[in-house]
Amino acid sequence: MTDLTAYFTRIGYDGPREPTLAVLRDLLVLHTASIPFEAIDVLQDRGVDLAPEIVDAKLIDARRGGYCYEQNGLFKRVLTALGFEVEGRIARVRWNLPAGELLRPPTHMVLRVKIDGVAWLCDVGFGSCVPTAPLRWDLREPQRTGHEDFRLTDIGGDLLMEARLGEDWTPVYQVAPDVLLDQDYEINNWFSSTHPSSHFRHVLIVALTKPDARYVLAQNRLTVRRPSGEMERTMLDAEGLEHVLATTFGLPVSDDWRPLLERVAAAS
Repeated sequence: MTDLTAYFTRIGYDGPREPTLAVLRDLLVLHTASIPFEAIDVLQDRGVDLAPEIVDAKLIDARRGGYCYEQNGLFKRVLTALGFEVEGRIARVRWNLPAGELLRPPTHMVLRVKIDGVAWLCDVGFGSCVPTAPLRWDLREPQRTGHEDFRLTDIGGDLLMEARLGEDWTPVYQVAPDVLLDQDYEINNWFSSTHPSSHFRHVLIVALTKPDARYVLAQNRLTVRRPSGEMERTMLDAEGLEHVLATTFGLPVSDDWRPLLERVAAAS
């Protein structure tokens, strides 16, 4: 069982503990603003262990971040403990997929949460374009969040999620209809954390979405994207990377991260 009190302290939540839409909205906003998306362990060949006690020790106790299987796995356990009806799903990422390129394999974990008979798409683990509000599963009109608008459309039996960036709708990912058990994600996690073609093996990606802005570190480039559309970009050296990881993202920077950060700064 996840320690709910420790989790709520981690994200700064002190509200009700009932399985309502209002509680779900609050938890989703606070989680994405408090627990960074990151896969630094993958870049350091340490792998990712999805055992609940390991994930909780990392993301809650050690105040680290994680990627989708860790983030949404933790969120699923929290919601289940609160009495929500939650299912795991798998999605094909289409974010930054060049036109005409083959679809990527399904590697992204998302959640389907049902409240009073209504299903909602929830995700706290997509990094730079994570939706900061639950999206109603059966609604096909644009849905507003604290950042971009999102919309869901049917595509070949899947559910396509798109984000409005400026005047354009950009595909984010498409969700398959099958329900996955927790153990079903082990193979996807193994691929994402160890396979040579996984981008997590080659690129430093850290993201945190707060009400005022999305903060995204891609290699040594920090992008700050505000709800208004205003954007700032800064290139960082190794010292700058350490500073941003510790301050902007609130990560406990370790001395053994330094060689990785120096490689990232030198290669960019």
